[in-house]
Amino acid sequence: MHLENHKLQFTLLLGGFLLLCFSSCSSKKKIQKLKNQYQTAFEVNDNYSASYQEGITYYEKLAKDFDEIQMNPFGMTDSGKPLHEVIISSDKDFDPTSLKNKGKTILYINNAIHPGEPCGVDASMMLARDLMIDPAKHKLLEDVVVVIVPYYNISGAHNRGSYSRANQDGPEEYGFRGNVRHLDLNRDFVKCDSKNSQSFNQLFNRWKPEVMIDNHTSNGADYQYVMTLIATQKDQLNKHVSKYMTEKMLPDLYSGMAAKRYEMTPYVYSRSTPDEGISGFLDLPRYSSGFAAIHNTISFMPETHMLKPYKDRVLSTYDFSLTMLEHIQKHRSELMSARTNADYDTQTKSTFDIRYSVDYDQAETVMFKGYEAKYKPSAVTGQSRLYYDRNSPYEKEVPFYNTYKSILQIEKPKAYVFPQAYHEIAERLKWNGVKVERVEADKIINVQSYFIESYKDQKAYEGHYLHYDVEVSQKPVNLKVYAGDYIVYTNQVSNNYIISTLEPQHPDSFFAWNFMDGILMQKEHFSAYVFEDLAESILKKDVGLKAAFESKKKSDIQFSENARAQLNWIYEQSPYFEEGYKRYPVARIQ
Repeated sequence: MHLENHKLQFTLLLGGFLLLCFSSCSSKKKIQKLKNQYQTAFEVNDNYSASYQEGITYYEKLAKDFDEIQMNPFGMTDSGKPLHEVIISSDKDFDPTSLKNKGKTILYINNAIHPGEPCGVDASMMLARDLMIDPAKHKLLEDVVVVIVPYYNISGAHNRGSYSRANQDGPEEYGFRGNVRHLDLNRDFVKCDSKNSQSFNQLFNRWKPEVMIDNHTSNGADYQYVMTLIATQKDQLNKHVSKYMTEKMLPDLYSGMAAKRYEMTPYVYSRSTPDEGISGFLDLPRYSSGFAAIHNTISFMPETHMLKPYKDRVLSTYDFSLTMLEHIQKHRSELMSARTNADYDTQTKSTFDIRYSVDYDQAETVMFKGYEAKYKPSAVTGQSRLYYDRNSPYEKEVPFYNTYKSILQIEKPKAYVFPQAYHEIAERLKWNGVKVERVEADKIINVQSYFIESYKDQKAYEGHYLHYDVEVSQKPVNLKVYAGDYIVYTNQVSNNYIISTLEPQHPDSFFAWNFMDGILMQKEHFSAYVFEDLAESILKKDVGLKAAFESKKKSDIQFSENARAQLNWIYEQSPYFEEGYKRYPVARIQ
């Protein structure tokens, strides 16, 4: 009897196992059948990337056949075609406000900002489909909504060819890095010269995602990895989300990728060759991940390696998005809590860092799998040339310089005020969720005004002459403001954006991007022969000014020998000198 019970138990267990195997096999066949039904162009030819129209048509089909997917046009781009959002929501709610009220976490995926780097285009198409047809993957949507931008740089995607990326292995055809205005859109998130960026600013702030992925392909050194990762720079990210990202999210992402098909390493931003050290990348707000960071969104730029086959680049990008979804589903409450704390801290804190510099005294180490860098005579130039020897792989620890120190801090004012003539600035603030108010009546208010003392220019950079190394002085001014002028209070969740753009010394301020260059040119001058008598009268009336003038002549030989410089010095100290010259038009209300 005892033996018969064991036989019965074994038979039941065997039957259950066979049923489970049959069910699993049946499920896999069903999934594969649906994959074949919704096959992407990449899956037909793994060295082919879908064109813009092929991609949009594919998402239209998914949205038609699956009621958990919706695709909407949102805003316009420089191509004359709209930006699109693909929303994947398991409860069929596609409204950002409603989903936020339900406590949903938003993962935002951006593709083809550089259409010559199209891995994300093809990976996201497969991801959207698999989230619908694979029950295990579909479970990842229980508390998470995925928003995909299929093609960001549409005009660049239309400009397809096979030669613009000389260092890249496939695909057969791909788009061009610049858009139709020849702008690199991954430098445009603050200045917003393109309609693409203007629409993106608004779409991003409509969703306010907890996490953003912006998919790329990397140039640079040769090494063993298919996937490298730029995580937004931890020291410029709000401390609450930064702590969560560095201590919880990044270790999980690296281990999750290693457990799949493609081990990952930090982006290889090397000093010379990777074995000499890798530096963390300071992603300023002009870049997608830096733009997201000033909104307290944890953001990443996955950078697949250009020298690896296109098939591997796409599949590793797919794996990264999937690994991110798995992480969010497991740790969602911690992520949401970190974001809530970051938003509150941003709204209430008084001190903000606005400039950073890499701290080479603070070095971590990473285990890195590379190839030996060697040199040999060039067959073209005859000079010594670098190459990476794939027959000499190595695995060793290399320095990782990923700490940035703050080199300039500011105390936030109570508010900023600026003339209504600068409506383009007010417009961009509003796109980013900033509450911008209007002065109700003409009045005089006491403010602190900046005066631009010095700056340098970067020549012909993305349609601008970017100012950098800006130095200012500050003094109290009784300022006349007018009804309709703009006032922005700094008690907002969007304070990072407000301060980054309105503080002139920030590397990506509106001043840096030439929005106020009119103040840098003096409008009124003097004729020396007329001003001579007036200058004499001014010095007679102001004993202190006269003493300062004589002192400067004694201490500065060049000044003492230059009559025009002496008259100009007196002019600049006099009431005749224009108040607005180099006075920064955004004033601080303390």
